[in-house]
Amino acid sequence: MAQAAWEKPAGTSAREVLARTQRAERLKFLIGGVLLLGVVLYLVFSGTLLGARYFISIDEAVADPQFVGQTVRVTGVVLGDTITIDEDSETTVITFTVAAFPQDHPNLAEALHLGAQDPNATRMQVRVVGQPKPELLRHEAQAIMSGKLDPNGVFIADELNFKCPSRFEGDAPVMGLQDHPGMERMGDAG
Repeated sequence: MAQAAWEKPAGTSAREVLARTQRAERLKFLIGGVLLLGVVLYLVFSGTLLGARYFISIDEAVADPQFVGQTVRVTGVVLGDTITIDEDSETTVITFTVAAFPQDHPNLAEALHLGAQDPNATRMQVRVVGQPKPELLRHEAQAIMSGKLDPNGVFIADELNFKCPSRFEGDAPVMGLQDHPGMERMGDAG
């Protein structure tokens, strides 16, 4: 039987073969790195452009018809005298009104107070079905709500979050806190 011998192709040295293999490996890592960088950049830019705002204001929600029927996140100050809770039916129905407040004010508690006291502030009725009454639902609390604005201008909330800035001493307004109904000092139920 004839013995098979390995023959090196003419003109190709072991170094050349090794160099080609190394270049191919580097190219694989370079292509993978570029693809990974592209994915990261896409996620950063899409997250920045799409999620640049945590919520829209009541003024924007009420003024722009494009938001009707769309799921949005809205913020406003709760008007305490408008809160009603109907627990007589099969599901609990909570309704209340929120008002727009100055978004650029440096003190949140003061901004909420100003919004609640402003008779010219844009207002929007909120309706929540099938959820228990949130503990922080009270006068001058900041409401951050997700849901849809119906054609009648009522916001149907699916998710409710409330901030009660009076819980944090640094957010208390400089003016006499005790003079404002609904504002509570740190350590109180607010």
